[in-house]
Amino acid sequence: MLNPVKLGLAATIVVAVSWTICSALVVVAPGPMMQMSGQMMHANLQGIAWTMHWSGFLIGMIAWSAIAGLVVWAVAMIYNRLAGQP
Repeated sequence: MLNPVKLGLAATIVVAVSWTICSALVVVAPGPMMQMSGQMMHANLQGIAWTMHWSGFLIGMIAWSAIAGLVVWAVAMIYNRLAGQP
């Protein structure tokens, strides 16, 4: 049985740490990070520049971490139901 709350919290923490590392890389090496982001999205992002502010960092980290935590919580709940456990 999966504990949905603990698994959701773990996902929230992992995404928040990942967001922080990624944001730090954007600050330290904006050019290479823009190129890598473009390659990941199969897009040409050469005419675009990063805009990094504390408010954007915090809002993004909170939003994406919460979304990830909720999605993983829902997956654990559905998994437990499908496995026949409460």
